[in-house]
Amino acid sequence: MSTTARAHPNIALLKYWGKQDRPGNYPATPSVSITLDTLSTTTTIEVAPTDRVWLNEIEVEDAKVGAALEDWRQHYDIPSLSIKTRNNFPTAAGLASSASGFAALITAIDAHCELSLSDADKSDLARRASGSAARSIHGGFVTLAEPDWQARQLLPKKAWPLRVVIAITTIGPKAVSSSVGMERSRLTSPYFEAWVSSTASDYGTVVDAVTDRDFDKLAELAEASCLKMHALMLSSKPGLVYWHAATVACMHEIRALREQGLKVFFTVDAGPQVKAVCTEEHAKVVQQALANLPGVEETIQVGLGQGATVIDG
Repeated sequence: MSTTARAHPNIALLKYWGKQDRPGNYPATPSVSITLDTLSTTTTIEVAPTDRVWLNEIEVEDAKVGAALEDWRQHYDIPSLSIKTRNNFPTAAGLASSASGFAALITAIDAHCELSLSDADKSDLARRASGSAARSIHGGFVTLAEPDWQARQLLPKKAWPLRVVIAITTIGPKAVSSSVGMERSRLTSPYFEAWVSSTASDYGTVVDAVTDRDFDKLAELAEASCLKMHALMLSSKPGLVYWHAATVACMHEIRALREQGLKVFFTVDAGPQVKAVCTEEHAKVVQQALANLPGVEETIQVGLGQGATVIDG
């Protein structure tokens, strides 16, 4: 018998970068995100003599999955598992594959092992494996904040049906993983504490912009959060440079489109891909404009998606 679950990546509008210096993988900053549709991780598990992991049909030694299973087994009765995971989008390339991956994994384990976990429980366990994975438990607009650091849905996807155009500038994995990069920033950037305090101050304002459906305010705050995060990355030692020339070109193009009256803003995570968040009426024009830029290999248009779900078993 096997169980299959599916989860979608999310992108943070108010960014999370850095972890607290205590056990449990707690973020250093609160965050607000949107869960995407179309892009997905599908994970099938079954009981096996030993833990084995396949990613996109290739067997791998995944230290993060091993660590997560070891941690989760301290709290719940989880047997050895065969884990087969497929992403329908580039892996480890700045498109939040770890978020959807661990959200799908804990959702499948919950159903297969009959753990009867609440969404709050699944969010907590997903966060312990990957901070952003806590948010992929839910769909639509999602928050992750103190005091309990369990993700919660802020708005369902139908409440504000924005679109996201993703400009892929490379499909290869990034040179420095998010986990390694976050710790480098915490330990070496002179601006880390300012990043933490300013993001905490921004949190309530971003929540208000979302609940008020204030696109212009959200655009201002989201772009500022993105640029502050990358400034923190650049000030780390050695500096973390995730952008490509095409990344910067996309950002300039998106700002030019906004000056022309289009409702659109950019956000960029730890990678070279650019996400243009826009209204439905402007999505086609935004996608065409980004697709025409040199260095953009592919554009993908998606909407807001649902939370992690079991799809069989």
